[in-house]
Amino acid sequence: MVADNIEQRIYALVKPYAGTYLFTKKNITLTPETDLDFDLSIDELEAEDLMAEFFNIFLVQKGRFNIKTYFPDENMSLNPFRKNAPTAVPDFTIGMLIASAKAGRWLYD
Repeated sequence: MVADNIEQRIYALVKPYAGTYLFTKKNITLTPETDLDFDLSIDELEAEDLMAEFFNIFLVQKGRFNIKTYFPDENMSLNPFRKNAPTAVPDFTIGMLIASAKAGRWLYD
């Protein structure tokens, strides 16, 4: 019962970040597999705000959490003919927030 409550509270925390696009709400069903950056298209600043709320509300120890793990700086080139290879980033899912909230610490250093 307590675990379900944590999950529902995390969904409620994430829901406002699910995105509004040109005056329309993006209709996404939130699940543990929902990827915060890919599925919800939140940017780094929104993710920082979300995670600050998450750590504060759920009293989760941050450990070595670093937003740059999930939103690395892009290697920008001034040469318009040079294409940069896409940067591989790890998953950043609602399930990670749920598991970390249950553990009381960020589990994904």
